[in-house]
Amino acid sequence: MAMPDKTVVLTQPSVLATNKVIRNTYILLSMTLLFSALCAGIAVAMNMPPMGLLITLAGYFGLLFLTTKFRDSGMGLLFVFALTGFMGLTLGPIISAYLSMPNGSEIVMTAMGGTGVIFLGLSGYALTTRKDFSFMGGFLMVGILVAFLAGLASLFFTMPGLSLAVSAMFVLLMSGLILYETSQIIHGGETNYVMATVTLYVAIYNLFTSLLHLLGAFNEE
Repeated sequence: MAMPDKTVVLTQPSVLATNKVIRNTYILLSMTLLFSALCAGIAVAMNMPPMGLLITLAGYFGLLFLTTKFRDSGMGLLFVFALTGFMGLTLGPIISAYLSMPNGSEIVMTAMGGTGVIFLGLSGYALTTRKDFSFMGGFLMVGILVAFLAGLASLFFTMPGLSLAVSAMFVLLMSGLILYETSQIIHGGETNYVMATVTLYVAIYNLFTSLLHLLGAFNEE
């Protein structure tokens, strides 16, 4: 009698677990994006003022810490929605500012469409080819840190040129992050769908705001 293939027996549970993480991640990501968009729409409708850099950073890192701490429990889901809802509220005043510009609606819709195309294209590529992009991890970590510090410098020292360069860097870095995180999910490097959702959401958020900044600058010129 033929013996069962041990490779198939051993890998099948991991494949099923990976598929479950992928499914749960994209379901939760869709829900958080809709919730974030709702919060942003409320902020635009209420004409909310910007929260300020310190409040935004404190809220983001505080909620991110809580999400990470409770990622293996039901509280993790609660904090994911708290985090993405908060980020949606911070996005509202930014969208309002661009909507007040000439061709503002076109800028916002173009940035939104570009974000969707980039995300779907890159995640689809990683899912279908199943290539391993784990080699990008160190580069992305350093690049995001440098871009973040450069962004703070452009705010404090009012350097529009540097600000545009940072936005361009973030478009590239967030595109790389989408490839990296999707690859991590596929190959078992990320087994927690809550944290996978947060990473992909942050990539989409930064990609959208960076495209807004670049398109707004070109529109003014």
